[in-house]
Amino acid sequence: MLTRKQHELLMFIHERMKESGIPPSFDEMKEALDLKSKSGIHRLITALEERGFIRRLPNRARALEVVKLPDSMNPSLGGKKSKFEPSVIEGNLGKVPTKPIPASEGGSITVPVMGRIAAGTPIEAIQTHSHSIMVPPEMLGSGEHYALEVRGDSMIDAGIFDGDTVLIRKQDSAGTGEIIVALVDEEEATLKRLRKKGNAIALEAANPAYETRIFGPDRVKVQGRLVGLLRRY
Repeated sequence: MLTRKQHELLMFIHERMKESGIPPSFDEMKEALDLKSKSGIHRLITALEERGFIRRLPNRARALEVVKLPDSMNPSLGGKKSKFEPSVIEGNLGKVPTKPIPASEGGSITVPVMGRIAAGTPIEAIQTHSHSIMVPPEMLGSGEHYALEVRGDSMIDAGIFDGDTVLIRKQDSAGTGEIIVALVDEEEATLKRLRKKGNAIALEAANPAYETRIFGPDRVKVQGRLVGLLRRY
């Protein structure tokens, strides 16, 4: 039996994982539950972990996995507990053939890797297709997708680390609060959280060491939205 706050936090983490493929930061959880301090979030997470609803992944900063949801959230399962599969995939991300493999045949979908993306010091814009990776179909929704290799540490508080591979849904618009691939001045590609402030566009890092950068709307183009994350160990 979960308390109201425990249930609210569990569902917030679950919904954020469904939307972006990464768990929310402690600040985001604190704000969502209208708590005054992070210590309350720590207590709720500990309680959820002790009850078997979430699992903290070792050696990874604030990485969480939702293991199950309350039975009341799964009436069609006849009381059986459902297991939520995390959107962070670990393992070998080696090169694969560039020809797409239908999910019904190969069990995975081939996604092109389009170079590197800055999550820190700006780097060059998105490159051409270098190779491809195989991705479980459940990580991808509708639309066209591509992958980018992350360089830098400006998004570590969002669970995105240097060396990760991010999955991006190709689109030219996004809502405030979403993590996007932004092309600045047609030269610089960066992975940041989008904030809209009047007519201005703010690109917000998830690392206090980096300042939020604000641009005019004509200087920033949305190249896609983050939908998943893969990591190699």
